[in-house]
Amino acid sequence: MKRFAELIMKLATTTKTNAKLEAIRAYFSEATSEDKIWVIALFTGRRPKRSVNSALLRASCMQAANIDPWLFEECYHTVGDLAETISLLIPESDIDTKDVVEYSLSHYMNLLRNIGKEDDDVKALFVSEAWTQMNRSEIFVFNKLMTGGFRIGVSQKLMVNAIAKTTDVSPSIIAHRIMGDWNPATISFDELMSTEHSAADDSKPYPFYLAYAIENEVSELGNEDEWQAEWKWDGIRGQIIKRNDELFVWSRGEELMTDKFPEYKILQELLPNGTAIDGEIISLATPSEEGNFAPLPFSALQTRIGRKNITSKQLKEAPVGFIAYDIIEENAKDIRMISMLERRKKLEEIISKINVPILHLSPIINFNNWEELINVRKQSRDKGSEGIMLKRKNSEYKDGRKRGDWWKWKIDPLTIDAVMIYAQKGSGRRSNLYTDYTFAVKDGDNLVTFAKAYSGLTDKEFAQVDNFVKRNSIEKFGPVRTVKPELVFELAFEGIAESKRHKSGVALRFPRMSRWRKDKKPEDINTLDDLKMMLKIFNEQYSSKVSE
Repeated sequence: MKRFAELIMKLATTTKTNAKLEAIRAYFSEATSEDKIWVIALFTGRRPKRSVNSALLRASCMQAANIDPWLFEECYHTVGDLAETISLLIPESDIDTKDVVEYSLSHYMNLLRNIGKEDDDVKALFVSEAWTQMNRSEIFVFNKLMTGGFRIGVSQKLMVNAIAKTTDVSPSIIAHRIMGDWNPATISFDELMSTEHSAADDSKPYPFYLAYAIENEVSELGNEDEWQAEWKWDGIRGQIIKRNDELFVWSRGEELMTDKFPEYKILQELLPNGTAIDGEIISLATPSEEGNFAPLPFSALQTRIGRKNITSKQLKEAPVGFIAYDIIEENAKDIRMISMLERRKKLEEIISKINVPILHLSPIINFNNWEELINVRKQSRDKGSEGIMLKRKNSEYKDGRKRGDWWKWKIDPLTIDAVMIYAQKGSGRRSNLYTDYTFAVKDGDNLVTFAKAYSGLTDKEFAQVDNFVKRNSIEKFGPVRTVKPELVFELAFEGIAESKRHKSGVALRFPRMSRWRKDKKPEDINTLDDLKMMLKIFNEQYSSKVSE
């Protein structure tokens, strides 16, 4: 555990990629097989279910530190992170270091997997005894693992490259082998890295190929004839896989979602064995006989996400289809290395042969020059699209985010001016700054909240807003501060939907601060009527598309 805590501290205190790479490489060159497998699991989001609740952790900390609840809460509101607050309050152990038993990461992870079955007294004893065996850094990391808030600023690509440096396996192969449905408690590091395990897992997906955003003029990509253009759809990136007569549906976040979309069940009969298709899980209106499809807003798909049981009403109101982008396995053979044009032909053959309403081929946008495509892109919202994807015709299907062959060219976001009325401290390196804000628009003489945002400003701007919040707080509700409604921001967002959960009646998709409007006063902000008009236009675009 000590070695793992040291790794986390190194990763948290540097922004240099090479330094992070070397820290992970050094860890994997020394750690046990049992600890290696848990690090891969933790860095890829495979954490055990939370087994110790926050209330018990708070109570255990207050008892260990001998402090009252009000003082704990004040400390927590100041620090902004429960795990860090506890690590700072727990007194340094007076046990001689030579008497401390150093347990491994895997030891604690296995205990955390089983402690959830015990009563609170056993849990409290386990937690307090663990704290006495750890230094402050270890306590912090241990608390993060218990609270389920373990996040580390390391990309999967970086970890894969570090593992590759300690093995004789290429990064692309490692990226594939750590995908899929595996349990760190029942598999060893060597087994995960083996060819036999990869071949035995029928469900195993491929690493997704991700695109970079176009930042310069699209014409800088060169000759138009080298590129294929498609619409960029707003759903969940996924893979549909059929092997040995079983069907598997994976999200880009490596969540196995087969049971959540019963519409795909028919593909278990129709798809050939040994097929893996990459595409978009998306809510689609009932298609016409011609096979056209009409995408519904992402909010429709959200009604299906996270639900264990899908009702007939949800199946009717938010039907799900799949827009296929690429084929990466055919006849049980990995075909990622052949050109995109060749893969496209294979994909077209399979979809035309199956010919079912829930599976569609992503249509190609024909264009003669970049200027023409620029004008086509302006139609994105009318198509229910986020913009355009550009893919080099001779490109392989790579793993992870690579520059050069695949680009996303999103449309300009929707924007609205709003005033900040609430602020809360952030987490991690922002735990001492007020960086999470709630915004409001005008509704007559009142202000109505409609969105939260915590990204888009520079570090300097966040520091300035933090200073404003501390000087202009009106009320305090736990960690939240009510502030004078004086600071105006332009919020950017990708979509808008009706919402019964918000007082304003609307919800935004991916809201963020696009700029601080120091040139505007609170009376200049947009109104609730403006938001509702945007919602009306947004809905009309979709309804007109559905009716076509």
